[in-house]
Amino acid sequence: MSTLSSLKLSTAKRPTAMPPIQHRRNKLSTKLWEQMQLAKAQQAGETFNTKRFKTVRDIDGATKTIEMQKRVRPWWFVSEGGKVCLNVKYGTKILEISKGKPSIEIASAAELIGTLEIIKRAVEGGELDSQIEAASGAVRARFGK
Repeated sequence: MSTLSSLKLSTAKRPTAMPPIQHRRNKLSTKLWEQMQLAKAQQAGETFNTKRFKTVRDIDGATKTIEMQKRVRPWWFVSEGGKVCLNVKYGTKILEISKGKPSIEIASAAELIGTLEIIKRAVEGGELDSQIEAASGAVRARFGK
C-alpha cells in the first residue's frame, strides 16, 4: 500500500460529453487542416482528395459501407487587384472575422498556408467562438423549416 500512497489521488471524473462549442471548434479546425493540405498540394502541383465513408444498399438490400473520395473546394480566390483573398467557412456560411469584413487579404499564395495556420490556432484558442455560434445558429435555423 505504500506504493499507492505516493500518488496524488483526486475525485475528478471524465466528462461524458464534449461541450457543443468544442465540437464546433474541432469541426472548423478539421476543415482548416483540409484547406492547408489543399494549398500545399496546389503549390506542389498535385491534387488533394480526402476519403469519406458512405453507407449504401446493394441489389440484395443489404447495407454496406464504401469509401469515396471527397472533393475539397478552396476557400481562397484571387481578387481584382491580384491579391489572394481567403474566406473562412463554417458549413456554407462565411464567417465574418471582423464586423463587415468576411475575407482576409494575403499578399501572395505563398503566405496562404501560414495564414491558415494562424486562423486554426485562433479557432482552437476560442477567438472565433461568437462567429462560429452565429453561423451554427443560422445553419440550424434552416433545419427547422
